[in-house]
Amino acid sequence: MTQNRLPAPGTDTEPEIVPVTLYLRSDIHRAFRRCVWIIAHETGRDQMEIMDEMVHDFLVKHGC
Repeated sequence: MTQNRLPAPGTDTEPEIVPVTLYLRSDIHRAFRRCVWIIAHETGRDQMEIMDEMVHDFLVKHGC
């Protein structure tokens, strides 16, 4: 499985980052933030990169 990683900051290929507003139950929001935090601390990856990957995986899973 190939992981899509964001290009390094400051490179010409850096994508524009835009905020996404989701309306979630508070328990799901806490679980999402906890999951991102755990992955970031276990792997040393950036939280923005992890969130981007999670949304990308969701879109692929649902054929969007």
